[in-house]
Amino acid sequence: MTTSEISETSETSEISEHDLATISTARWHPAWKTAAIAALALIAAGSFTTIAGLVTGPLVDTKGWGRTGIGAGVGINMVLYGAVAPFTAAAMDRYGVRRVTALALLVLAVSSVLIAELTPSVLWFVLWWGLLVGIGTGSITMVFGATVANRWFREKIGLATGVLTAASVLGQFAMLPLLSVVLAQQDWRWPVLMCGGLAVLALIGVLIFLRDSPAAVGALRYGAADSRDDGAPSATSRSVNPFRRTIDALRECLRDSRFWVLAFMFALCGATTNGLMWSHFTPAAHDHGMAATSASGLLAIIGATNILGTVSAGWLSDRIEPRLLLALFFLGRGLSLAVLPVLLVSDLNPSLVTFAVFFGILDVATVPPTLALCRHYFGENAALAFGWVNVFHQFGAGAMGLVGGMIREVGGSYTPVWILGAVGCVLAAVLGATTSRIHRVPAAR
Repeated sequence: MTTSEISETSETSEISEHDLATISTARWHPAWKTAAIAALALIAAGSFTTIAGLVTGPLVDTKGWGRTGIGAGVGINMVLYGAVAPFTAAAMDRYGVRRVTALALLVLAVSSVLIAELTPSVLWFVLWWGLLVGIGTGSITMVFGATVANRWFREKIGLATGVLTAASVLGQFAMLPLLSVVLAQQDWRWPVLMCGGLAVLALIGVLIFLRDSPAAVGALRYGAADSRDDGAPSATSRSVNPFRRTIDALRECLRDSRFWVLAFMFALCGATTNGLMWSHFTPAAHDHGMAATSASGLLAIIGATNILGTVSAGWLSDRIEPRLLLALFFLGRGLSLAVLPVLLVSDLNPSLVTFAVFFGILDVATVPPTLALCRHYFGENAALAFGWVNVFHQFGAGAMGLVGGMIREVGGSYTPVWILGAVGCVLAAVLGATTSRIHRVPAAR
């Protein structure tokens, strides 16, 4: 049923508000199909974010490149991954989600071929991997997931956010074991081309099934009871230059104390996840005599349990005050980091596995409640605000990666690094609990 048909029947009183609510919460509402296609795009983009570490060694061995040059490409990639997202969110409002997402997936697919076949020197690797893949993956992050969730869902938006966040995590970690097996059987180019093939598959799905908003298919947002709630972006967001709108949104955010609370909290989040666990856990385990395979296995457990944690956090965000969830998640993460120095030994044991499961559940669980707070604080600019909050997440991750290495170099132990991370989590928990309370009212269109 189209929006015009709903309006016509409303005039003749043949469809009540209750009937509209029934239509918008139908079991096979197109919002769920859209979320599935968006999840596929997130998985494809996520597969590119962890493959650099997998192929670095083979590139050094077969190409003779220095790790510094490869690291430069990876560093540029990570910077663009965070910086591009807010601008992409504004571009999706101006030019359409489907068009921007399809272009980003095309860039990733082409980049995989360029990296595998046209990379005569490390400078070309920096260009292809650092610039093109950085822009492509930065265009399909959880800011993209937030845009899809905000446009297509009024009810169960937290659950949708959790599912899309889990899809991004799935792309980062679930593909890695398969790519490792392929690398063991083939040269380094095949895993790269496999990621490109996944991008092509997602591109086909986006072109066929993804639509910009419920209005494009004559529907309302899932759970909407108002015939005007079609999820379409406002006329202003469709007409303003995306670059200008993104910068204007940043200026507004910088004048809002709530943004600074979220930004600082998410910087601590990045410091205690990407910056701490993904950068320093394996060398810290090595200091205690643990084999690299065992340390990687624990990180794989953390990655797998991320999915359970994010989906559950999204479901809880629909039912519990998000700021209280953030406080609980950060407190739990801080507790686990505080006891880690006692648990780290040379052998893989049940205590370390329990730590990996517990930390993994809380690792990315902070994303859905943070998105919920952005929606309630910043309304139509929620995705842009979250994009800038996520930039601080990357800054925090980079700072902890640097500081943690310096502490280990000077003191000869990672124990102070874990304690510093635990203190940071407690501080983030306090910020989460004391930030402005949100009210359960319908979000602005």
